[in-house]
Amino acid sequence: MRTQPAVKGALRLFSRIVSGLAFAAASILPAAAFANSAGINSGLPLPRFVSLKSSRVNMRVGPGPEYQVEWLYLRRGFPVEIIQEYDNWRKVRDVEGNEGWILGALLSGERTAIVAPWNEKNNLVEMRSDPQATNAIVAHVEPGAVTSIKSCRESWCRVEAQGVSGFVRQNQLWGVYPDEALNN
Repeated sequence: MRTQPAVKGALRLFSRIVSGLAFAAASILPAAAFANSAGINSGLPLPRFVSLKSSRVNMRVGPGPEYQVEWLYLRRGFPVEIIQEYDNWRKVRDVEGNEGWILGALLSGERTAIVAPWNEKNNLVEMRSDPQATNAIVAHVEPGAVTSIKSCRESWCRVEAQGVSGFVRQNQLWGVYPDEALNN
C-alpha cells in the first residue's frame, strides 16, 4: 500500500531523482558499505519473506535515517522480501519489484501473502475447505488481498483473510516461495 494515487506520479519522479542522487553519493562510498552481510546480522537465510510490523513504514534509498524516503507503506502485515542486510537495516523488495531499505525493527517474522497480484483480469481465487481442488469452496478471494499464512505444504497454504480460513494454492500467493513448507 502506498500513498494516494494522485501523488503517485510525482512521488515516482521525485524518488527517481532522489535515487539518482543516492546512487551518486553511494558511488563515492567504499563498496563494502553496502556489502551483503548475510549471517553477520541476523543469521537468517537470504532471501526471506517477512511482513511490516507497523501501519506506517518508510522505505529509504539507503540503509540509514539520513537517506531519503522512497516509499511510504501504510498497511501493517504487508509482505516484503528481505534480499540483503546491513547493520540493523534490511534491503527489501515489494510485490511490484520496488527495492529499498527498511529498519529491521519495523519488520515482523509473521508470514503474510498477497493473493494473485499478477491477476490482471481480477478473477477471484478459490479458498477451499481442505488442500484439494475437489473440496468445497469456502470463499472467493480478490486478487491483491493480504492474507495471513498459517502453514504451507504440498503446494497448498492454509491462510486466513477477514476471519475466514481455508486453503489456497501456493502458486496463487506472493509471499511464499514455490514448494516452501511452513508451520507457523
